[in-house]
Amino acid sequence: MRTGSLLLLGLLHLTTTTLIAQQPTAWKLPYGDNAAAGHRVKLNGVELYYETYGEGEPLVLLHGNSGNIGYMAPQIDHFAGRYKVIALDCRGRGKSELGPDSLTYMAQAEDLNALLDHLHIDSTLIIGRSDGAVVALLMGIHYPQKVKRIAAFGANVSPDTTALYSFQSILDERRNADKMLAAGDTTKNWKVVQQRFRMMEFQPHITAAELGRIQCPVLVLTTDRDLIKEEHSMLIYRSIPKANLCIFPGASHRITKEDPALFNATVERYFTEPYKGEEIRK
Repeated sequence: MRTGSLLLLGLLHLTTTTLIAQQPTAWKLPYGDNAAAGHRVKLNGVELYYETYGEGEPLVLLHGNSGNIGYMAPQIDHFAGRYKVIALDCRGRGKSELGPDSLTYMAQAEDLNALLDHLHIDSTLIIGRSDGAVVALLMGIHYPQKVKRIAAFGANVSPDTTALYSFQSILDERRNADKMLAAGDTTKNWKVVQQRFRMMEFQPHITAAELGRIQCPVLVLTTDRDLIKEEHSMLIYRSIPKANLCIFPGASHRITKEDPALFNATVERYFTEPYKGEEIRK
Protein backbone atom coordinates (compact mmCIF):
# COMPACT_ATOMS: atom_id res chain seq x y z
CA MET A 1 0.00 0.00 0.00
CA ARG A 2 1.35 3.38 -0.99
CA THR A 3 1.07 6.33 1.33
CA GLY A 4 1.33 10.07 0.70
CA SER A 5 3.45 12.72 2.31
CA LEU A 6 0.44 14.93 2.95
CA LEU A 7 -1.88 12.24 4.37
CA LEU A 8 -3.99 13.86 7.05
CA LEU A 9 -2.24 17.18 6.55
CA GLY A 10 -5.35 18.83 7.96
CA LEU A 11 -4.46 17.43 11.38
CA LEU A 12 -1.23 19.40 11.35
CA HIS A 13 -2.94 22.64 10.44
CA LEU A 14 -5.59 22.21 13.11
CA THR A 15 -2.86 22.92 15.66
CA THR A 16 -1.88 26.19 14.00
CA THR A 17 -3.54 29.01 15.87
CA THR A 18 -3.39 31.40 12.94
CA LEU A 19 -5.85 29.18 11.08
CA ILE A 20 -8.58 29.13 13.68
CA ALA A 21 -9.27 32.84 13.71
CA GLN A 22 -12.86 33.86 13.10
CA GLN A 23 -13.77 33.89 9.42
CA PRO A 24 -14.88 37.17 7.79
CA THR A 25 -18.62 37.61 7.42
CA ALA A 26 -18.29 39.80 4.32
CA TRP A 27 -15.85 39.75 1.44
CA LYS A 28 -13.87 42.65 0.03
CA LEU A 29 -15.74 42.65 -3.29
CA PRO A 30 -19.00 41.29 -4.74
CA TYR A 31 -17.36 38.18 -6.21
CA GLY A 32 -19.45 36.71 -9.01
CA ASP A 33 -21.23 40.01 -9.63
CA ASN A 34 -18.36 42.45 -9.96
CA ALA A 35 -18.59 44.53 -13.15
CA ALA A 36 -15.09 45.90 -12.60
CA ALA A 37 -13.56 42.42 -12.71
CA GLY A 38 -16.06 40.65 -14.96
CA HIS A 39 -15.58 39.62 -18.57
CA ARG A 40 -17.68 37.81 -21.17
CA VAL A 41 -16.30 35.84 -24.07
CA LYS A 42 -17.85 33.45 -26.58
CA LEU A 43 -15.91 30.20 -26.78
CA ASN A 44 -16.97 26.85 -28.23
CA GLY A 45 -20.31 28.40 -29.18
CA VAL A 46 -21.18 29.44 -25.60
CA GLU A 47 -20.89 32.81 -23.88
CA LEU A 48 -18.82 32.34 -20.74
CA TYR A 49 -18.47 34.74 -17.83
CA TYR A 50 -15.32 35.00 -15.73
CA GLU A 51 -13.70 37.41 -13.29
CA THR A 52 -10.03 38.15 -12.75
CA TYR A 53 -8.29 39.39 -9.61
CA GLY A 54 -4.73 40.03 -8.52
CA GLU A 55 -1.39 39.76 -10.26
CA GLY A 56 1.26 37.11 -10.62
CA GLU A 57 1.22 33.43 -11.48
CA PRO A 58 -2.14 32.34 -12.96
CA LEU A 59 -4.50 30.33 -10.76
CA VAL A 60 -7.89 29.07 -11.98
CA LEU A 61 -10.78 28.47 -9.57
CA LEU A 62 -13.50 25.99 -10.57
CA HIS A 63 -16.70 25.78 -8.52
CA GLY A 64 -18.93 22.77 -7.91
CA ASN A 65 -22.09 21.53 -9.61
CA SER A 66 -24.57 23.89 -7.97
CA GLY A 67 -22.12 26.73 -7.41
CA ASN A 68 -20.74 29.70 -9.30
CA ILE A 69 -17.95 32.26 -8.91
CA GLY A 70 -19.53 33.61 -5.74
CA TYR A 71 -19.27 30.24 -4.00
CA MET A 72 -15.50 30.51 -4.33
CA ALA A 73 -15.36 33.93 -2.64
CA PRO A 74 -13.21 32.67 0.27
CA GLN A 75 -10.65 31.33 -2.19
CA ILE A 76 -10.66 34.44 -4.41
CA ASP A 77 -10.26 36.68 -1.37
CA HIS A 78 -7.26 34.69 -0.16
CA PHE A 79 -5.38 33.79 -3.32
CA ALA A 80 -5.76 37.12 -5.15
CA GLY A 81 -3.13 38.54 -2.82
CA ARG A 82 -0.50 36.30 -4.36
CA TYR A 83 -1.76 35.08 -7.75
CA LYS A 84 -3.64 36.22 -10.81
CA VAL A 85 -6.93 34.51 -10.04
CA ILE A 86 -9.25 33.53 -12.90
CA ALA A 87 -12.65 32.52 -11.51
CA LEU A 88 -15.00 31.00 -14.07
CA ASP A 89 -18.75 30.47 -14.14
CA CYS A 90 -18.87 27.04 -15.79
CA ARG A 91 -21.51 26.33 -18.44
CA GLY A 92 -25.07 26.83 -17.25
CA ARG A 93 -24.04 28.24 -13.90
CA GLY A 94 -23.82 31.84 -12.78
CA LYS A 95 -23.73 34.15 -15.78
CA SER A 96 -22.48 31.62 -18.34
CA GLU A 97 -24.75 30.16 -20.98
CA LEU A 98 -25.78 26.51 -20.91
CA GLY A 99 -25.57 26.07 -24.66
CA PRO A 100 -27.68 23.76 -26.84
CA ASP A 101 -25.86 20.53 -26.03
CA SER A 102 -26.03 18.31 -22.98
CA LEU A 103 -23.82 19.43 -20.11
CA THR A 104 -20.61 17.40 -19.87
CA TYR A 105 -17.45 17.56 -17.83
CA MET A 106 -15.35 17.30 -20.98
CA ALA A 107 -17.09 20.29 -22.56
CA GLN A 108 -16.21 22.32 -19.46
CA ALA A 109 -12.57 21.25 -19.72
CA GLU A 110 -12.59 22.29 -23.38
CA ASP A 111 -14.08 25.64 -22.34
CA LEU A 112 -11.30 26.20 -19.83
CA ASN A 113 -8.64 25.25 -22.35
CA ALA A 114 -10.14 27.74 -24.83
CA LEU A 115 -10.30 30.43 -22.15
CA LEU A 116 -6.62 29.94 -21.31
CA ASP A 117 -5.79 30.31 -25.01
CA HIS A 118 -7.96 33.45 -25.16
CA LEU A 119 -6.07 34.90 -22.19
CA HIS A 120 -2.68 33.84 -23.65
CA ILE A 121 -1.96 31.73 -20.57
CA ASP A 122 0.26 28.79 -21.44
CA SER A 123 -0.01 27.03 -18.05
CA THR A 124 -1.76 27.53 -14.74
CA LEU A 125 -2.43 26.25 -11.26
CA ILE A 126 -5.97 24.93 -10.76
CA ILE A 127 -8.14 24.61 -7.66
CA GLY A 128 -11.31 22.64 -8.32
CA ARG A 129 -13.99 21.70 -5.82
CA SER A 130 -16.42 18.82 -6.42
CA ASP A 131 -17.43 18.95 -10.10
CA GLY A 132 -14.74 21.56 -10.62
CA ALA A 133 -12.22 19.02 -9.39
CA VAL A 134 -13.42 16.58 -12.06
CA VAL A 135 -12.83 19.26 -14.70
CA ALA A 136 -9.38 19.94 -13.23
CA LEU A 137 -8.45 16.25 -13.52
CA LEU A 138 -9.66 16.20 -17.13
CA MET A 139 -7.45 19.20 -17.81
CA GLY A 140 -4.50 17.25 -16.42
CA ILE A 141 -5.35 14.27 -18.62
CA HIS A 142 -6.16 15.99 -21.92
CA TYR A 143 -4.21 19.26 -21.69
CA PRO A 144 -1.21 18.36 -19.53
CA GLN A 145 0.92 21.18 -20.90
CA LYS A 146 -1.61 23.70 -19.57
CA VAL A 147 -1.49 22.58 -15.94
CA LYS A 148 1.31 23.18 -13.40
CA ARG A 149 -0.37 21.76 -10.30
CA ILE A 150 -3.88 20.75 -9.31
CA ALA A 151 -5.71 20.86 -5.99
CA ALA A 152 -8.72 18.56 -6.50
CA PHE A 153 -11.20 18.61 -3.63
CA GLY A 154 -14.14 16.19 -3.52
CA ALA A 155 -13.71 14.69 -6.99
CA ASN A 156 -15.26 11.49 -8.29
CA VAL A 157 -14.26 9.60 -11.43
CA SER A 158 -17.32 7.37 -11.77
CA PRO A 159 -21.06 8.11 -11.39
CA ASP A 160 -22.28 5.38 -9.06
CA THR A 161 -22.57 4.11 -5.51
CA THR A 162 -18.92 3.00 -5.45
CA ALA A 163 -17.98 6.69 -5.52
CA LEU A 164 -20.84 8.56 -3.87
CA TYR A 165 -22.68 8.13 -0.60
CA SER A 166 -25.70 10.09 -1.89
CA PHE A 167 -26.17 8.75 -5.42
CA GLN A 168 -29.90 8.17 -4.94
CA SER A 169 -30.43 11.86 -4.20
CA ILE A 170 -28.93 12.67 -7.62
CA LEU A 171 -31.49 10.42 -9.30
CA ASP A 172 -34.30 11.99 -7.26
CA GLU A 173 -33.23 15.53 -8.19
CA ARG A 174 -33.03 14.68 -11.90
CA ARG A 175 -36.45 13.01 -11.87
CA ASN A 176 -37.97 15.99 -10.09
CA ALA A 177 -36.47 18.35 -12.69
CA ASP A 178 -37.95 16.16 -15.45
CA LYS A 179 -41.34 16.41 -13.73
CA MET A 180 -41.14 20.20 -13.36
CA LEU A 181 -40.16 20.63 -17.01
CA ALA A 182 -43.05 18.45 -18.15
CA ALA A 183 -45.43 20.48 -16.01
CA GLY A 184 -44.18 23.78 -17.44
CA ASP A 185 -43.11 25.03 -14.02
CA THR A 186 -41.20 28.33 -14.14
CA THR A 187 -40.14 28.73 -10.50
CA LYS A 188 -36.60 27.64 -11.43
CA ASN A 189 -34.53 27.16 -14.54
CA TRP A 190 -35.36 23.47 -14.54
CA LYS A 191 -33.47 22.84 -17.77
CA VAL A 192 -30.22 23.77 -16.06
CA VAL A 193 -31.15 21.74 -12.97
CA GLN A 194 -31.96 18.75 -15.17
CA GLN A 195 -28.67 19.04 -17.04
CA ARG A 196 -26.66 19.41 -13.85
CA PHE A 197 -28.07 16.27 -12.28
CA ARG A 198 -28.06 14.27 -15.51
CA MET A 199 -24.37 15.03 -15.76
CA MET A 200 -23.76 13.65 -12.27
CA GLU A 201 -26.04 10.68 -12.94
CA PHE A 202 -24.17 9.49 -16.03
CA GLN A 203 -20.70 11.07 -15.76
CA PRO A 204 -17.74 11.09 -15.40
CA HIS A 205 -16.04 7.91 -16.58
CA ILE A 206 -12.34 8.43 -15.92
CA THR A 207 -10.20 5.31 -15.71
CA ALA A 208 -7.18 4.68 -13.53
CA ALA A 209 -5.11 4.49 -16.71
CA GLU A 210 -6.28 7.97 -17.72
CA LEU A 211 -5.45 9.34 -14.27
CA GLY A 212 -2.03 7.79 -14.76
CA ARG A 213 -1.45 10.16 -17.70
CA ILE A 214 -1.52 13.24 -15.46
CA GLN A 215 2.01 14.62 -15.38
CA CYS A 216 1.76 17.43 -12.83
CA PRO A 217 1.60 17.13 -9.04
CA VAL A 218 -1.95 16.72 -7.76
CA LEU A 219 -3.18 17.24 -4.22
CA VAL A 220 -6.24 15.03 -3.75
CA LEU A 221 -8.32 16.54 -0.96
CA THR A 222 -11.32 15.12 0.84
CA THR A 223 -12.85 15.01 4.30
CA ASP A 224 -13.87 12.16 6.56
CA ARG A 225 -17.49 13.39 6.31
CA ASP A 226 -17.58 13.99 2.57
CA LEU A 227 -20.13 13.03 -0.09
CA ILE A 228 -17.36 11.07 -1.82
CA LYS A 229 -16.50 7.70 -0.31
CA GLU A 230 -13.08 7.60 1.30
CA GLU A 231 -11.94 4.57 -0.69
CA HIS A 232 -12.84 6.36 -3.93
CA SER A 233 -10.61 9.30 -3.05
CA MET A 234 -7.86 6.79 -2.27
CA LEU A 235 -8.33 5.24 -5.73
CA ILE A 236 -7.86 8.63 -7.35
CA TYR A 237 -4.79 9.34 -5.24
CA ARG A 238 -3.17 5.98 -5.95
CA SER A 239 -3.79 6.26 -9.71
CA ILE A 240 -1.99 9.59 -10.23
CA PRO A 241 1.80 9.27 -10.50
CA LYS A 242 2.67 12.46 -8.63
CA ALA A 243 -0.15 12.73 -6.11
CA ASN A 244 -0.44 13.64 -2.46
CA LEU A 245 -3.42 13.08 -0.21
CA CYS A 246 -5.10 15.30 2.38
CA ILE A 247 -8.04 14.17 4.51
CA PHE A 248 -9.54 16.93 6.66
CA PRO A 249 -10.90 15.47 9.91
CA GLY A 250 -14.42 16.25 11.07
CA ALA A 251 -15.16 18.40 8.01
CA SER A 252 -17.80 18.16 5.28
CA HIS A 253 -18.10 18.74 1.54
CA ARG A 254 -18.54 22.44 2.36
CA ILE A 255 -15.11 22.94 3.92
CA THR A 256 -14.12 25.55 1.32
CA LYS A 257 -16.78 27.81 2.86
CA GLU A 258 -16.98 26.45 6.41
CA ASP A 259 -13.23 26.49 7.13
CA PRO A 260 -11.60 28.40 4.27
CA ALA A 261 -8.55 29.38 6.34
CA LEU A 262 -7.59 25.73 6.79
CA PHE A 263 -8.40 24.78 3.19
CA ASN A 264 -6.65 27.77 1.63
CA ALA A 265 -3.51 27.47 3.73
CA THR A 266 -3.24 23.75 2.93
CA VAL A 267 -3.52 24.36 -0.82
CA GLU A 268 -1.20 27.36 -0.78
CA ARG A 269 1.44 25.34 1.03
CA TYR A 270 1.13 22.62 -1.62
CA PHE A 271 1.46 25.10 -4.47
CA THR A 272 4.51 26.83 -3.03
CA GLU A 273 6.59 23.97 -1.62
CA PRO A 274 8.60 21.47 -3.70
CA TYR A 275 6.72 18.30 -4.55
CA LYS A 276 7.43 15.43 -2.15
CA GLY A 277 6.37 11.83 -2.50
CA GLU A 278 7.88 10.21 -5.58
CA GLU A 279 10.56 8.49 -3.54
CA ILE A 280 8.04 6.23 -1.81
CA ARG A 281 6.43 5.16 -5.07
CA LYS A 282 9.56 3.71 -6.65
